[in-house]
Amino acid sequence: MSLTLSDSQDRTVDSEIISTVAGVVVDEEGLPPDTELSVALIDTSAMAQLNEAHMGKDGATDVLAFPLEAAKPGRPPTSTPGGPPIAIGDVFICPDVVAANAAAAGVPFDDEVALMVVHGILHLLGYDHVDDEDAALMEGRETDLLALTGRTRP
Repeated sequence: MSLTLSDSQDRTVDSEIISTVAGVVVDEEGLPPDTELSVALIDTSAMAQLNEAHMGKDGATDVLAFPLEAAKPGRPPTSTPGGPPIAIGDVFICPDVVAANAAAAGVPFDDEVALMVVHGILHLLGYDHVDDEDAALMEGRETDLLALTGRTRP
């Protein structure tokens, strides 16, 4: 997996958590080893702008994901032998919102970061939570993937 990580905000985030968790998700979801993924850590102002522009919602949120292609849960994109790598999309995480959510839930910040990485990548792969059935599927997968990293779902 090729992970591009950018950080344009002030809160300290352990990049090893992001790369390890992303690697587990890519492997366990059956993506090819040459999968490309971008994760950007952004401040509340930038997240609020993205949330308004793309989701029509005011204020910052914890994570947004923008897939490059439509996908279905459990059906990962495949690469062609000798073809270009598979780029699945971009995940934007706002550590300030993640920290506030972690504090409100009484869970460690690092565990909440790990959840946001899993959550964002699963969105890139077609998982969603628009109804109860989809939410249960996504949350179950999040729990399973976090367990493989030694973490529990906050």
